[in-house]
Amino acid sequence: MDFVFNEFAGQPIWLWLVFLSIIATLLWLDLGVVNNHDEVISPKKSALMWAGFASLAIAFGAYIGFFYEPDPRYYDGADNLNQQALIQYYTGYLLETALAFDNIFVISLIFTYFAVPREYQHRVLFWGIIGAIVFRALFIGAGAAIVNSFTWVLYIFAAFLIWTGWRMLTSKSSGHDIKLEDNVLLKFVRRIVPVTDRITNHNFFVRQPHPQTGKMVLFATPLFLALIMVEAVDIVFAVDSVPAIFAVTRDPFIVYTSNIFAILGLRSMYFMLAAAVERFTYLKYGLSLVLVLIGAKIIWNFGLSKELGWVPYLEPQWSLIATLALLGGAILYSLYRTRNRVGSATAD
Repeated sequence: MDFVFNEFAGQPIWLWLVFLSIIATLLWLDLGVVNNHDEVISPKKSALMWAGFASLAIAFGAYIGFFYEPDPRYYDGADNLNQQALIQYYTGYLLETALAFDNIFVISLIFTYFAVPREYQHRVLFWGIIGAIVFRALFIGAGAAIVNSFTWVLYIFAAFLIWTGWRMLTSKSSGHDIKLEDNVLLKFVRRIVPVTDRITNHNFFVRQPHPQTGKMVLFATPLFLALIMVEAVDIVFAVDSVPAIFAVTRDPFIVYTSNIFAILGLRSMYFMLAAAVERFTYLKYGLSLVLVLIGAKIIWNFGLSKELGWVPYLEPQWSLIATLALLGGAILYSLYRTRNRVGSATAD
């Protein structure tokens, strides 16, 4: 990625700082104003929070479409750059939201394993977002440097996406089979940091007497272990996420902003979806087809179209249309096929 005086990755430094300042302000309003005390986030409040973040993501898309100045180096043609950037931003946002959906189920398992009280879960998710902002920046920065220096890497991403989509499509397991008791990272943290047995407040660390010496020692709480695992899960999911988004766009600013807005939205509606996540049984099939199609589109556009000239070039809007159709169809079909679960759950 280029860093020349007042420019970073094709965009002025001030634009990156403004975006990060907006995100920092949103997080401050979240924890410092709206959720400044421990409480159980209701599904209704969770839905309102998600609607707020989604509205901001859409509004940011308007900025991309009308005022953003795309760097031509990251686009396949010099015509209609803002239109290309807008389509790629919305496609990336939808794709990242769908890919991050699995995080909800895994985070729910983590909270259950560590017996995290519901009133403290938002605090863990909040600090998890801050970690995601940092780690995604590192992943995306490295990915942008590689992809824009060695365009052929996109073929590797394409093969990886097709393989991932096929594996997801044909796998009979849920993909949520994690055994935290055997987790290497947890064992390592427990070995180097003393950890308390119970959660007594919302703090990640507490001072209490050491059981052998009696001296006051800083202990980590299970809440901190839950946060570590939430961060680890986000890093694992980024392995699929980063190649997928770079298959949609090579513009680092579009990649990062769509990623962060998707993460903010998913974490905010965790409390709305955690109880109902099992109703989205068929979402993985729609997502798997999207991954396969995006991987195939790379081969089609860069290999068959630009290199060999055998086929016409597929414009970005087709990716957006396919993503909307497949993900929307999978969600609607899931809700239809699982409609009886609502009644049975109520009866129980």
